[in-house]
Amino acid sequence: MKIKQISVFLENRKGRLFDACSILGQNGVNIRACTIAETETFGVLRIVVDKAEQAVEVLKDNGFVANITSVVVAEVADEPGGLAKILKTLSDNDVNIEYMYGFVEKFTDKALMVFRFEDTDRAQKILQQNGIKIINQEEVEGL
Repeated sequence: MKIKQISVFLENRKGRLFDACSILGQNGVNIRACTIAETETFGVLRIVVDKAEQAVEVLKDNGFVANITSVVVAEVADEPGGLAKILKTLSDNDVNIEYMYGFVEKFTDKALMVFRFEDTDRAQKILQQNGIKIINQEEVEGL
């Protein structure tokens, strides 16, 4: 139950993030979660959206470098220590997290964490074996 995440390379200059988000909005693509990592000259915008293929297509059509990668979205109790419980499970099973970011799902009392793992299939299996709910692509699209 991996989901599709879009990575967009952005020059580090005024208005470039606005341009990317504006193009998505004009094309009816809704951003569910996002994070941006930057260096001196460029940034990488990582987003989870409701229409991944369409988002990449419109971004590329407008001169952006964008691609889709697989990530796992896990449901986390939105309470003190909720994230730590999942991280302990991953640590106990020697799973390396490359990066993560989160968002709050508005229909329940849960938070959702987006994980990129070194070994996504193994990490997903461990999370499921430990009773941690994994969100699928259809659920993300329906948020």
